Amino acid sequence: MIALAALDIAGTTIEEGGTVYRVLAEVVAEHGAPASDDDLRRWMGADKRAALAALTGDPAATEHLHDRFVTRLNAAYAEEPPVPVPGVPEALATVRRAGVRVALTTGFDHAVTDPLLAAVGWRLGEHLDAVVCADDVPAGRPRPDMIQRAMRLTGVTDPLSVLTAGDTALDIRAGHAAGAGFVVGVLSGAQLRAELDREKPTHILDSLRDLPSLAI
Repeated sequence: MIALAALDIAGTTIEEGGTVYRVLAEVVAEHGAPASDDDLRRWMGADKRAALAALTGDPAATEHLHDRFVTRLNAAYAEEPPVPVPGVPEALATVRRAGVRVALTTGFDHAVTDPLLAAVGWRLGEHLDAVVCADDVPAGRPRPDMIQRAMRLTGVTDPLSVLTAGDTALDIRAGHAAGAGFVVGVLSGAQLRAELDREKPTHILDSLRDLPSLAI
């Protein structure tokens, strides 16, 4: 019985057209050498501060670069507003009606996440039971900290009753690290089936619109 669905945001529940990784690549390239596609893909789903530090090789500049990233990303989202992945709002409502708590976890911090959720009209208590950002925990994915915080916020104690879902290898690694009963890869976002398969998810879904088939 699933008690908690802990779900990634960009590419999993909200469609934003890969803008986050385009902006990340621009900020990295402007600071020095452009990152390769392989390097960018390895950091998909990660805490964006950690990604910027690693991709630029300049940890001392992390806060400055992150500020630039947040400003650019929010401007890009204002120009082309993200939207929920088709069918996902209905899927979340269905599982919540069945008693499954829904938490969103993200490598964004609150400066990006809060306006993003406001833009799609998702509110705590009405559509979601918890939101956990990278700046809420000591370490981001692949560590399980965000999932474990979501469990604490929603009163769930047994990791086997948790379903995690995301569109990157790091999402899957974090789910396994948390000991989640279901660790789901989703094909609606950043990475390909082969990249997700390598991490041995328990399930792969084309889209999180199919969440009720697993969670209830």
